[in-house]
Amino acid sequence: MDPRRVLIFRTVARAGSISAGARALGWTQPAVSQHLQALEREAGGPLLVRGAGGVDLTEAGRRLLVHADAVAAHLDAAGAELDDLAELRGGSARLAAFPSGSAVVVPAALAALAAEAPDVEVGLVECEPPEAIGLVRSGSVDLALVFGYEEDRAEESLVAVPLGDDPVRLVLPPGGPGVPRSLAELADEPWVAGCERCRGHLVACAGRSGFAPRVRHVTDDYVVVQALVARGLAVAVLPETALTAFRHPDVRVAELPELGSRRIDVLHRRGIERVPAVAALLGALRHARPPA
Repeated sequence: MDPRRVLIFRTVARAGSISAGARALGWTQPAVSQHLQALEREAGGPLLVRGAGGVDLTEAGRRLLVHADAVAAHLDAAGAELDDLAELRGGSARLAAFPSGSAVVVPAALAALAAEAPDVEVGLVECEPPEAIGLVRSGSVDLALVFGYEEDRAEESLVAVPLGDDPVRLVLPPGGPGVPRSLAELADEPWVAGCERCRGHLVACAGRSGFAPRVRHVTDDYVVVQALVARGLAVAVLPETALTAFRHPDVRVAELPELGSRRIDVLHRRGIERVPAVAALLGALRHARPPA
């Protein structure tokens, strides 16, 4: 049966007559009658008995009215939910973010979103960019806060919203010699390196300075990186977001222009930004830029 005709039938049954139902619908009486006749053909028998005083329901009509009321209730509930989503009185968004971004950028964004739209729920999963990109592509998350260096290829299948640059700093042990003027002065030092992308950037920068870094320790944890450096066991490079999230009191941090910076983007599938809750989260992330 045509659900639109079922709802027309419900309006007429509740109004008590075809003419009253037509007025409630804003239609002509002949148009309503045609829809009722078509519905009765679909139902396989009469649903209404027409009389001078209005209409009476047949047994089939009474049973159909119960289902028609249920359909109307579900549609009303759906409309209310969609209104809530459109007005940001509800809804949800899923976000993946790399660790230091989760510590620095995400809390500011979620706090701003909570103040603007407290009923929007955000689920966060922490992971490195390659995994986050896979989650976006599969639809497991709506947005991914990621970083990339000039050596990393762009994700052409996804939309990238730039948030800003994240400068890379040199991290040195305490009490050592002065700050090196170039990366080449550290060619003989042991290094502690992070994730594959960060390690690749270190290798690329060192290669441009004429040496291959001797990576003695590998860890994704920027707290561990600084702890190793603070004990004089290695030198390292870390982005500003990681140093903002945690700064060991015993390390020295220096700027070297040749280390450059990494870019921070929010990635999403094309079209998902039209979902109100996702759009609100994306806007909050754009305002919660990484530290310069």
